[in-house]
Amino acid sequence: MKNPFRFRLPEFVLAVLVLVSGIFLGLNSGGFVIDFNSTGFTVMSSLQKGVHTVTTGFLGFFTAIHDLATLKKDYEVLTEKLKDYEYLQRNNAEIRKENERLREQLGFAQSVEYKNTAAQIIGRNPDALYSGITIDKGSRHGVRKGMPVIAIQNGNVGVVGKIVTVGLVTSMVLPVYDLDCNISSRVQNSRDLGIISGNGSVERPLSMSYIRKRSLDELSIGDIVVTSGENDNYMRDIPVGRISKITVLTYDSSLDIEIEPIIDFSRLETVLIVDQKHEIRPETQNGEIK
Repeated sequence: MKNPFRFRLPEFVLAVLVLVSGIFLGLNSGGFVIDFNSTGFTVMSSLQKGVHTVTTGFLGFFTAIHDLATLKKDYEVLTEKLKDYEYLQRNNAEIRKENERLREQLGFAQSVEYKNTAAQIIGRNPDALYSGITIDKGSRHGVRKGMPVIAIQNGNVGVVGKIVTVGLVTSMVLPVYDLDCNISSRVQNSRDLGIISGNGSVERPLSMSYIRKRSLDELSIGDIVVTSGENDNYMRDIPVGRISKITVLTYDSSLDIEIEPIIDFSRLETVLIVDQKHEIRPETQNGEIK
């Protein structure tokens, strides 16, 4: 049996010639021309684009982290600056309020016809025998026992109490709400005379006694009660408080009257100690007030 795939030289040579001829024919006609420059550029540019995309992604990621850290630091710095600004604003507001209080007190002190000394409250003694208020002025500053103490608060002048103990550089004030404090007073409108007494606590109203029932029709809630000026304990017509309640007692010929102090003692910071023995008179020159 003969082999059908037996190698024959003439047929092989013919096949090679046909193949070579076809290649040359294709090259001459341009149908199989390969642009190696274009192909190489395409491949390289695609690789470059991929590398650029990956690199840009990583750089963007790390840049975002860095920017986030920077923003956090900036935020912390701005937060601290805001705190400092708010602190300065609060301090400025407090300083302005303090200046307003001092200007108010200075103006009032200059209007008082007696020599007076400003003092700061440095302590309170609600649990002591009497509810004393300690101030930072004493005998070195001319303070004496029995001197009246007044104050101005929110434009209102009022009685605080009187000096009961004097040290070298500090003193103690017996406030109007103390049980041992009694002030001869008048109702400003009706001029009825009575005695104002404390009830032992700043939280409790003052009491006014010895106002007769016949004066009931002339009294009203909110009427101002002022010092009478008798016995030289206090200057005349200094407000002590306002009438807050009037009670008629069947068993008493006098009215039971409650007084709300003019001064808010919980907010009181500075006072004036008045020396009634040294009246300040306007200087005169050529018969005219200077």
